[in-house]
Amino acid sequence: METERYVQARQAQPGRTGYFAGRTVADFGRAMRTGTVTAVGAVEGALASIAELDADLGAFVTVAPEYALAAARRADAELAAGVDRGPLHGIPVGIKDIIEVEGLPTTMGSAHFADHVSTVDAECVRRLRTAGAVIVGKTTTHEFAYGPFGDRSANGPSRNPHDPARMSGGSSGGSAVAVAAGMVPVALGTDTGGSVRIPAALCGVAGFKPAHGVIPVDGVFPLAPTLDDVGVLARTADDCRVAYRVLADLPAEPGGPGVDLRRIGWVRPDALFETDHDIERLARAALSPVGAEVEEVELPEAAGMSETYFAIQGSEAYAEHADRVAADAALFDPEVLDRLKLAAETAGWRYVRALRDRGRLQNEMSALLSRYDVLALPTTPLVAPPLGARTTEINGTAVGVRPAMLSMTSPFNVFGLPALSVPVGMVGSLPAGLQLVTSPGREDFLFAVAEKVSAGGH
Repeated sequence: METERYVQARQAQPGRTGYFAGRTVADFGRAMRTGTVTAVGAVEGALASIAELDADLGAFVTVAPEYALAAARRADAELAAGVDRGPLHGIPVGIKDIIEVEGLPTTMGSAHFADHVSTVDAECVRRLRTAGAVIVGKTTTHEFAYGPFGDRSANGPSRNPHDPARMSGGSSGGSAVAVAAGMVPVALGTDTGGSVRIPAALCGVAGFKPAHGVIPVDGVFPLAPTLDDVGVLARTADDCRVAYRVLADLPAEPGGPGVDLRRIGWVRPDALFETDHDIERLARAALSPVGAEVEEVELPEAAGMSETYFAIQGSEAYAEHADRVAADAALFDPEVLDRLKLAAETAGWRYVRALRDRGRLQNEMSALLSRYDVLALPTTPLVAPPLGARTTEINGTAVGVRPAMLSMTSPFNVFGLPALSVPVGMVGSLPAGLQLVTSPGREDFLFAVAEKVSAGGH
């Protein structure tokens, strides 16, 4: 079988990519349905890849071989009996470690939950199981998903596969690393200010955040509930589309007329944050194959957007953790604790004002999107910094890493819009990403643009 050949080859000549590197969900779906590979074989490939690579990369906090193999055997038996649950049937998946999976530890990346074992599935996990997906383990999260770096977790950092001395991005860093290294083809993350899209861009994979509320967050540990979304990371935008439609309880393929792309709004990145010139050039050039008119635009009140975001996120995060801070502060990572204490200083009136401002800004954003099929901009203004870095330089200007990481992604959590990051090339040896954004209900435009971007050779 194919999986046995893979394992033998890796034992003879170890490398830095896993069994799923360079192959899509559709590739494995075809292979399973023609008998070239089985679900058990795919899980064995995932487990072999994790065993070979993860000690250096830290993508997984929990791996569950028997748990996954039992589910894979059921998936194979169903296919043999003519029961086909769809494009994720038998596909191995990683789950971010703030999402409950029955029978597995869910630690939130924190000593507070070191011994917590889930007794139920999150609704998003239940939908994956119903679709035949096979859960192989839990992926590393920045503690309580409260950080865009991916290097503050009770089980250690997740490391960038392109350079393990650099950060993966966060907070869904483990999921991005698992996909980028080829350990699994699909992984779930969560996104409150960019926590799916940031690590997707830094690790060179695709990452999708849906419109707010489309994918249920039942069974997902909250960071900031009015901003939190479950998202998906995969090698390609089309794999994200497949998983998204399962998670959103939509038909496997969209119905209705085809997508007619006409106008793209290019969001000036320097209106949001100082941006590496090479990243901006790659992201802008990636739109050339799309064939639509591209016009320069600015987001509503772009200069004040971060203040609105941080007032909402910080207030809601502290509301979730106030009792833990009071009772067991020493169990927090010191940096995360400091961030929570700073969030506690946000005045109540600032939170109320931020909520009010968000409603007004959402209306203005809807008016902007009525003129464009999608908006486009870089996903992050910088490539992956070194692990532990909290300041860096962009174009010779000193900047804070956290505000830089969140600058291009967090506005779309405030707006509650669907957003997709896709890789568009390399700056030196590190990936850069393009972010595409549209109105709720028009997600097919995002995936259509991304397909054309990929067809252009990126």
